[in-house]
Amino acid sequence: MAGNTVYVQGSYVDVHDNEVVNLSIDKATVKLDENEKLRHENGNEDENGQQDEERFHFIHPEIEDDEAWRIHHAVKRLVSNQKVPEICAYLKEQKLKGKMMLPSTSSVMYNELVRLGMPTGGGYTEKHFSNYYMK
Repeated sequence: MAGNTVYVQGSYVDVHDNEVVNLSIDKATVKLDENEKLRHENGNEDENGQQDEERFHFIHPEIEDDEAWRIHHAVKRLVSNQKVPEICAYLKEQKLKGKMMLPSTSSVMYNELVRLGMPTGGGYTEKHFSNYYMK
């Protein structure tokens, strides 16, 4: 993360993930390729600190912005790596914690999860999803 100070012993240059890191005994400087944008763990921010994608629609409006983006990215990882029962269990858990306001219609939620990257074939059909949603 550019601008942060990292204290290390010794100095060296390390090239990793298109980053050149110059480390000295006092601080570290991260220089990114001109075509690369700095990606934060809690979101993809542009130069002005604005997110470059639309956030998950069903996060409770009282949730702070950083937490909302953390939930958004957790849902994106979940829909790309897990099966429908696990996805629905997570959504239900977040609803019970007061972090999400889920629609009563499964097709609305299904379309939102597909927008975030959930597959649509095999065990990810809308009918299969509706069997697990809110149960």
